[in-house]
Amino acid sequence: MDCEIVALNSEPPKSSTKNPDPVHHEASTSDDLLLFSSHSSVSPDSLQEQENRFAPYFRRDVYGPKGRGPLPMKEKLLLALALFTLVPIRLGLTITILIFYYFICRLCTLFAVPHREDGQEDYAHLRWWRRCVIVGFGKVLARLILFVLGFYWISESYRAPHTDEKRPTEKKGKSQSEETGRPGVIISNHISYLDILYHMSSSFPSFVAKASVAKLPLVGLISKCLGCVYARRDSKSSDSTGVSGVVTERIQEAHHDKAPLMLLFPESTTTNGDFLLPFKTGGFLARAPVIPVILKYPYQRFSPAWESMSGTRHIFFLLCQFVNYMEVTRLPVYYPSQLEKDDPRLYANNVRNLMANEGNLKLSDIGLDEKWIYLDALNGKNIPPSVMHQKDD
Repeated sequence: MDCEIVALNSEPPKSSTKNPDPVHHEASTSDDLLLFSSHSSVSPDSLQEQENRFAPYFRRDVYGPKGRGPLPMKEKLLLALALFTLVPIRLGLTITILIFYYFICRLCTLFAVPHREDGQEDYAHLRWWRRCVIVGFGKVLARLILFVLGFYWISESYRAPHTDEKRPTEKKGKSQSEETGRPGVIISNHISYLDILYHMSSSFPSFVAKASVAKLPLVGLISKCLGCVYARRDSKSSDSTGVSGVVTERIQEAHHDKAPLMLLFPESTTTNGDFLLPFKTGGFLARAPVIPVILKYPYQRFSPAWESMSGTRHIFFLLCQFVNYMEVTRLPVYYPSQLEKDDPRLYANNVRNLMANEGNLKLSDIGLDEKWIYLDALNGKNIPPSVMHQKDD
């Protein structure tokens, strides 16, 4: 599903004139393997320093940054073979499954009135057989698409966090385990658009997507059946605050079993899967319990991580790889303490630290702005040192 997860925070997003999705940024130079262009005055030591600085977005598979690295002859032959075998078969099957599910959604929403609130429209509030059919087929077909794409086995584990010591925010006489109630949101790290397919096959949650997704052929109706909350990143009006409010209300409804679970990627962008970026607070404003989920994509040749490569190129390489791997670690429901409920930033940081510890992920303090800097550098633009070190000031 070609859609974009939109970041939510308690503060309105900063306006930007750039394309809101950096992974769709195509190359404008042939110097794709270097972080900086050949005309840059950056020394090799400084080059290595900056590559270390932007490590969460750096590809280390055989295809290199942006997927345009030099390939050995064996790899070229494998790609050529897959181009005439795997690619058409997988592409045809995926489109067929998508069309089939579209007609299922069309049938289930026939004569049904969509739920409208705060400018949003969805079919996630359907009941009885309609909802059962949409969710049931949605889970099965999402998993089938993953199978077609080469994810024949998905390793899932359920891990209980180490509880030798109490959290620093925990008050005496009231532990986390004493809390009860249904969780309202799934908190997941974000590596690829494939994350959405997995969560659809597992929990079929609602998520936040850009407003244009609702108008896409086939995908638009499916996103409404998922209960997507639509947002505009480039909006300078109060809509952004409104969307944050809608998400908070939806999480609270899910917490009280009145709506489907929400799915949020609080990092607001994708990484190479080895790091965990700072969390936005949007998913924690509802003060509801959360389900932490950690995704990983082990690889040998091509990494399914979608951090610095164009969408078309990434999909092509994904279709060409015969076997893809995914590992999922599910943690127990995280019930916030009273201090965490009163401080969404503290709540978000504690969940992030837990996921990093249990998933063996490295914490990084960079975010989407640094990703833009890194992609500009990949495209051969000379970045002033003052901009490269702005996070250090």
